[in-house]
Amino acid sequence: MSIPQSFIQELLSRIDVVDIVGKYVQLKKGGANFMGLCPFHGEKSPSFSVSPTKQFFHCFGCGKNGNAIGFLMEHAGMTFVEAVKDLAQQTGMQVPEEQQSPEDRARAAAAKAKQDSLSDVLEKAGEAYRDQLKITPRAVDYLKGRGLSGQIAKRFGMGYAPEGWRSLASIFPKYDDPLLAESGLVIVNEEDDKRYDRFRDRIMFPIRNIKGECIGFGGRVIGSGTPKYLNSPETPVFHKGRELYGLYEAREALHSAGYVLVTEGYMDVVALAQLGFANAVATLGTACTPDHVQKLFRFTDAVVFSFDGDGAGRRAARKALDGALPYATDVRSIKFLFLPAEHDPDSYVRAFGQDAFAEQIKQAMPLSRFLIEAASVDCDLQTAEGRARLSSQARPLWQLLPEGALKQQLLSELAQLIQLETAGLERLWGQQAATDQRFAPGARSAAPSPQNTPSAFNQAAASSDEYPNYEPHYGEPSAWAGAGGHGQIPEPGGGYGAYGAPGGYANPGASGNNWPRKNPNWTPNSKFGNSRYKREQPPVYTGPRTVPASRADHAARLLLGNMALWETLAGEDHAMLCALPAPHGPLFAWLESQFHEQGALGWSTLQTEMQSQPFAQEAQHWMSQDKLNPVAGSEDATPPDPQEARQELRGLLNLLMIDRLQQLKNKALVQHQSGEDPDALQRYSSLDKRWRELKAAAALAAVQ
Repeated sequence: MSIPQSFIQELLSRIDVVDIVGKYVQLKKGGANFMGLCPFHGEKSPSFSVSPTKQFFHCFGCGKNGNAIGFLMEHAGMTFVEAVKDLAQQTGMQVPEEQQSPEDRARAAAAKAKQDSLSDVLEKAGEAYRDQLKITPRAVDYLKGRGLSGQIAKRFGMGYAPEGWRSLASIFPKYDDPLLAESGLVIVNEEDDKRYDRFRDRIMFPIRNIKGECIGFGGRVIGSGTPKYLNSPETPVFHKGRELYGLYEAREALHSAGYVLVTEGYMDVVALAQLGFANAVATLGTACTPDHVQKLFRFTDAVVFSFDGDGAGRRAARKALDGALPYATDVRSIKFLFLPAEHDPDSYVRAFGQDAFAEQIKQAMPLSRFLIEAASVDCDLQTAEGRARLSSQARPLWQLLPEGALKQQLLSELAQLIQLETAGLERLWGQQAATDQRFAPGARSAAPSPQNTPSAFNQAAASSDEYPNYEPHYGEPSAWAGAGGHGQIPEPGGGYGAYGAPGGYANPGASGNNWPRKNPNWTPNSKFGNSRYKREQPPVYTGPRTVPASRADHAARLLLGNMALWETLAGEDHAMLCALPAPHGPLFAWLESQFHEQGALGWSTLQTEMQSQPFAQEAQHWMSQDKLNPVAGSEDATPPDPQEARQELRGLLNLLMIDRLQQLKNKALVQHQSGEDPDALQRYSSLDKRWRELKAAAALAAVQ
């Protein structure tokens, strides 16, 4: 959103920067100003000054300076809009929202009220869990056995959920309050409406947002129960793909240490904080996403991913690489630390000491080296085939990098390993990107040639998007629409064909007429017969399969039917799928968490696991139309080839990515115009370049 400059000036005139900074830094009066230890770098003598007359802060040690908004952005990791809203709330001012309709403002206000109510419920539950920990010797003994002190447990707000099925009923008099279910604290059985606590007999880790508000919980079982770790579900205030455990507690340590250490679990974060590494955070039962990385870079320019040395740790690091690549600019440092297979960060520090672990961090593998290592898996570089495989595996990783010196250097290094000239490798990858689009599902849909379309249509098309959005309509024949105006160009993500009505083209000759189509299988520009049209060959029969209504439906069916495909996707793909609107986004987020916790599951198992999920009915509807549930007489149909399914899914994701990149471009442009993010313009340029490449490849594939 765009906030008027006049409002920002009025806001800054009403607040006192000393009060804002004083909530985070201990200040003492020193002459006309206030002094304290700088929160942005480690120091022993105060060089951080806050001026009440100039309403400005400045550090004479590291050079950081700015007003109250800048302080919240630098220290609390808020965006520009978040900082303005936070300050406005403190002063009772209403942020202008001219761009929103009254209905949108009402919905936003209702959503904000719901979030506040959920946060209050979660805070109350967290307090109850902390009280239970104090009176449960078994839970206290467990924490002591893990080497944790009472002080560190208090710092992270740790607690204990009792064994009973309805323990929260004693905390919340209205156990049937819908907020308890919406917050994820209570599970409701839809069949008999019975309710019970989600967390039972578990050590509780409250998950806090950057403001310190409780937004969810993680529970670690005591004993041998399963699952070992249980997280709150997705709620209006909690999104696993965006939040990081321990980030709120680690803020100041990030500035003093100069880097953030990303680990795999709650216990790693808490144990490392006690052992002298308070700058550790953890993902929440899911792979590291681009949203996670972007949030980390609000606090520091150096990230070290620390994973176990076993196979699971390597896979987690591979996902983190995908998420980190889009943000690997030339001024940032991203490294990967792999400990011996028998150690996690906690055990390594206890076995070898802080200095040894710190040395391991210094020697961590740079992103550039890990990218080459990941791309070189199963590649024999002594053979032409092995080098070709390296080229194929390196291309999608290299393309995720933003423009800059690092990207160019990696191109040169990869070219040397593949034994091609740098320019030749870049040209080859461009051709391969076009080929991927050419063979993507629905890529054969062709647009009518310019010479056979009216000038008015050409003018309308010329003024639209440079590359129209090609939507695959699986199983639908190409058709001339019987209605619609000239040059009707769809918005990104719309359900239209390349040039107009769903599945085909706008009527090129009608002038206010809605003449009916004679046959849906006629195709323009035929060279055969005495007509301009020829009959298109019917599509190849591929088995008893009902066509999905959208790309997202189709992607969901492919992943639900072959969950192992999830392992082949990049972190960018995961983030894009999970960001889709309901029911698809929540389904993909849930599917990712299931894959992370249990591996690839069959559809029958998934169907049982998702019974209580809001998207269960849609998922079952999609799958009931798939080959996995054959109709009578089709039981002997050949099952889909895994490689074919992988290619089909890749094509779908590429098309979805075009729409996603457009959304990210719009967001970056707004952030640049508002001054919210100094890197927004560079990010916009990188996104725009890739968007144009994908659109060009899609357009080229569609006309060939």
